[in-house]
Amino acid sequence: MPIYDYQCTSCGYKKEVMRKVSEPSVTVCPECSKETFAKQVSAPAFQLNGTGWYATDFKGGSAELETKTEAAPAACGTGCACH
Repeated sequence: MPIYDYQCTSCGYKKEVMRKVSEPSVTVCPECSKETFAKQVSAPAFQLNGTGWYATDFKGGSAELETKTEAAPAACGTGCACH
């Protein structure tokens, strides 16, 4: 679901709004209640919901990497008894 940046041209209030692409734009400012709330041009942002490759393939990926590095520690090279 896309996240849009909005700003009121009357009072300057700014807010990020999560809206479906099919939903109409927000026009009424939640701060001053005037119909001057406009969508800003900004970098695209979105939020992934539900299940899918992004949830199953990347969750815990860094934890697996940490476990592998802990299992085979590198020698410190100073001749100490840390290993």
